Parts: sequence; structure tokens; C-alpha cells
Amino acid sequence: MLISQAHAATDAAHAVPWYFDTTFLVALAFVTFFVVFGKKLFGAMNAGLDERAQKIQDQIEEATRLREEAQELLASYEKKQHEALKEAESIVKAAKVEAERLAVEAAEQLEASLKRSEQMAKDRIAQAESQAIAEVRTLAVNIAMDATKRILTSEVSAAKADALIDDAIKNMDGKLH
Repeated sequence: MLISQAHAATDAAHAVPWYFDTTFLVALAFVTFFVVFGKKLFGAMNAGLDERAQKIQDQIEEATRLREEAQELLASYEKKQHEALKEAESIVKAAKVEAERLAVEAAEQLEASLKRSEQMAKDRIAQAESQAIAEVRTLAVNIAMDATKRILTSEVSAAKADALIDDAIKNMDGKLH
């Protein structure tokens, strides 16, 4: 304990005034440093922070501009899609109307074609019928002529044949006018 008291007495004798204390001098140097270089240091820090703030502000503005452009583009595409849907609907409606018109037209043409085919078939049947009647008449006349010829040649005498011919010539006068 004696050494401590001696050391304390020596320290008291060697007491340094407060303005020569190292803590005070460090604090003074710190304050002087900031007074001398603080303006430049704060200016550089402020400039750096202002530059960073400006970059962030520019990025925010760019993001806002891009967002607005994207919204405009989206609205434009939605409008185009809506117009395309309307156009597609009108094309479908027009196609349905055209298909119905073509179906009606095809039905009319089919009906007209069937009527023509039916009329042609009737004409062919009538022509075949008249041709068949003419052939039957011709055949009947030929058969009658052959039968008459056989009868006349086999059963009628020459005198009777001359009388029949004379009688037929007399009856022809009224029929040839």
C-alpha cells in the first residue's frame, strides 16, 4: 500500500492541467479535423448521397414510365383482341349467312335440276311411247298387208280381185281431197 500512496503522491505532483490532457487533445484534434475538413467531407458525402438519391429517383421514374408504357401496351393489345373477336364474330355471322344462302341456292338448283331430269325422262318416255306406237302400227299394217296379200292370193279369184280394185278406186275420189 505504501507504493500506491507513493505513486499517488507522485501523480498528484505531476498533475497535468485539463487542457494538456490527451483525451482533451484528441477531442480537440477531432473537432478541428471536422471543422477544417468537415465541409469538404460533408459536401462529398452529400454529393454522393444526392447522386445516389438522384439515381434512385431516375430508376423510380424509369420504372414508372415503363409501367405506364406497359399498361398502354396492354390496353392496346386488349383493344386489338376485342376488335379481333368482333371481327371474327362478324366473319362467322357472314359465313353462316353465306352458307344459308348457298344452301338455299343449292336446293333451288337441285330442285330445278330434278324437274329438268323429270321432264327429260317424261319426254323420253313419251318419245319411246310414240315410237313404240308407230312401230306397233307399222307392224300391224305390215301384218295386215301380209294377211291381206295371203288372203287375196289364196282365196280371191282374179275376177273378184278386179272388182275389189275397181270399188277401191271409186271410193278414193272422195278421200284424196
